Amino acid sequence: MSGIKGKVVVITGASSGIGEATARLLARQGAHVVLGARRTDRLEALTKAITADGGSARYRALDVTRREDMQSFVEFALGAFGRVDVIINNAGVMPLSKLEVLKIDEWNRMIDVNIRGVLHGIAAGLPLMKKQRSGQFINISSLGGHKVVPTAAVYCATKSAVMAISEGLRQEVGGDIRVTVISPGVTESELAESITDPFSQKAMEDFRRIAIPAESIAKAIAFAIEQPDGVDVSEIIVRPTASDF
Repeated sequence: MSGIKGKVVVITGASSGIGEATARLLARQGAHVVLGARRTDRLEALTKAITADGGSARYRALDVTRREDMQSFVEFALGAFGRVDVIINNAGVMPLSKLEVLKIDEWNRMIDVNIRGVLHGIAAGLPLMKKQRSGQFINISSLGGHKVVPTAAVYCATKSAVMAISEGLRQEVGGDIRVTVISPGVTESELAESITDPFSQKAMEDFRRIAIPAESIAKAIAFAIEQPDGVDVSEIIVRPTASDF
């Protein structure tokens, strides 16, 4: 099933940023989008906007750190549309700080959302895709998965893990199921709002002055989805032209 029109696409972290932009773009291109996040008020508004524009969308509250929640979310999509063609594991957090500040709760939150969230998405979707003998996982990593910088050691570690998990999955399921990693550079989103460390907040303000729109990442995701079934776009890095990182 090549192209985008008619595909059922599940998106985590869909209430803002890259997730929201991707939902809007794919719906315009004819996909059935199923949106998950914790902020259901935003999901409801987004679903209404997509529907009003002639698109097809459903939403459900989702906490990706809970495996049973992710399982129910995928089953919800299956019940609504009869299949699941693409799972976009997009939910992520980025509370940056130097290791010496010892924000251990924030480290654990990044591990839970950025790594376990992706694994839960794979666990929920893989049996279904194997039964269908088709499907695609699109896992959102980061440029930080390629390069480590001060204040981002744990975040970069989680995004490196997403890359390793994705490559392992690709090697294991190649043939019927595609696996894509999208690694954004600095992008307009609410990720930076989770930073509580003052030093890191100031550094991020300066860093984000060249941020690209979330729709730029959505277009990369759409490109990976629309390829023929026999073509697996393994990874795309998207960053500002002016970026030196």
